[in-house]
Amino acid sequence: MESVIVETSTFHFSLFTFHCSLFTFMHWQTSRRQISLDRPLVMAILNVTPDSFSDGGEFMSVDDALRRAETMIAEGADIIDIGGESTRPGSTRIDPETEKRRTMPVIDAVANRFDIPLSIDTSKSKVARAALDAGAEIINDISGLRWDKQIADVAAATGAGLVLMHSRGSFDEMHSLPPVDDILADVTADFRRSIHIAGDCGVANEQMVLDVGIGFGKTQAQNLELLGKLDTIVSEFEHYPMLVAASRKSFIGKILNDSSVDERLGGSLACAAIAIFNGAKMIRVHDVKETVDVVKIAAQIGRQRT
Repeated sequence: MESVIVETSTFHFSLFTFHCSLFTFMHWQTSRRQISLDRPLVMAILNVTPDSFSDGGEFMSVDDALRRAETMIAEGADIIDIGGESTRPGSTRIDPETEKRRTMPVIDAVANRFDIPLSIDTSKSKVARAALDAGAEIINDISGLRWDKQIADVAAATGAGLVLMHSRGSFDEMHSLPPVDDILADVTADFRRSIHIAGDCGVANEQMVLDVGIGFGKTQAQNLELLGKLDTIVSEFEHYPMLVAASRKSFIGKILNDSSVDERLGGSLACAAIAIFNGAKMIRVHDVKETVDVVKIAAQIGRQRT
């Protein structure tokens, strides 16, 4: 289905972009399966870190991580994203061996116990390769191949799914750079760069998913703009599923009277609903059960617009 452009004297908009992006059949190819995208998916966050902004230190042991994975699956998670390095503001970069020690036992245990797609949240190719060997099938790179382009080589060689997120600057400066003037232009230009690098390395289009990088080097206004105008980015990259990860992030807390991390559920769910309504195919979250319900309702309401 092609988008139909409706023009008025002051603006134009894509009348059917939302319908095309949300309801045209798509799939995500990973190293182990094709993941259907005929409905929006929920990617559950499982951090095995001591210092992540929301759940740091809660699931450091394999047993705790397994119990959490089992709970998330029961609550309706479609994918589990396992991370061993915090990327919150002020976090410290760790070496690949430390990251592997944190994540590999958990990936191995979850993969052997449950048949659910696992993602490794890393920007290091050595960690990505080890995770795929341990049972993961997706690489979630917050740098969009800026910090370690060999991640694309790993994805090409293994057929792994690859999430390309927009961010700016080095690990140490990505949360402190001055904001760009036009965030939509910056995100779309960076997506083109990431897609080009991945494609040149042999990563197929159906392996790639894009993530606008909510909370990474953006102002509060820019985070809101990306969510509110997500449909324009989705329409520009209609062959690449869009993932949105706004769960519990600080811009939500600022809007909600400086609420703490554990008081941001309502705001997180609002962001999830708007993202789905504007064409997102996946939502990455901490609160699985509640988000699964919201995604179902948002998708059903959206179908009434066709």
